[in-house]
Amino acid sequence: MLLEAKNLTVHYGKSVAINDVSLEVAEGSIVSLIGANGAGKSTILRALSGLVPLTSGEIWFQGKRIDKKTPAEIVKMGLVQVPEGRWLFPHLSVLINLQLGASIRNDKKEINKDLQKVYERFPRLWERRKQKAGTLSGGEQQMLAIGRGLMAKPKLFLLDEPSLGLAPIVVENLGDVIEDINKEGVSVLLVEQNVPLALRVAQRGYALQIGKVVLEGDIEKIKSSDIIERAYLGE
Repeated sequence: MLLEAKNLTVHYGKSVAINDVSLEVAEGSIVSLIGANGAGKSTILRALSGLVPLTSGEIWFQGKRIDKKTPAEIVKMGLVQVPEGRWLFPHLSVLINLQLGASIRNDKKEINKDLQKVYERFPRLWERRKQKAGTLSGGEQQMLAIGRGLMAKPKLFLLDEPSLGLAPIVVENLGDVIEDINKEGVSVLLVEQNVPLALRVAQRGYALQIGKVVLEGDIEKIKSSDIIERAYLGE
């Protein structure tokens, strides 16, 4: 198993953000986390990335325990997150944003190869490479955020609400991009409020409600359950 999160509990102050959550991501798979705002989806990704401390639980990645490691150490191991809101450097060019994604790497020849791959995947980024990131459209900014994440050479890609604020046609293309990345050998853990997108691309899923997993299994099981509607609507 590529990723195993066991009985994760996270508090923000006295409030419980996630409570005894366990999940797995198999190598080569796409797994979706689905739930309403406040269900704890983003907290799970932040915990996996080392950005929030666990109250209890364990996180294992490629057979190694990582919940005591720093975010930088976790990224170097190949667990890379594209955060909600993209968090680009708006006053820096597209090219520099992409290069910053590879800042943990030293293999210059491979970095250049991966940069060309990003441009092949997202030709618009090549066209806009000298433009400041903050002047791009929402869809272009999301391309850049994903491209920057790919420059870190992920084994597991954590995507947090990538469709947020995007036009429907851009969301459709985003689904294709996620599937293409996965076909190239990158596993994906997708947090997404856009349930059709989440269900379309994933093989397995977890539904969260108020910090707890209320349903898990293969994607057909998730699709056929009325729990998914309740989890999504937060009822």
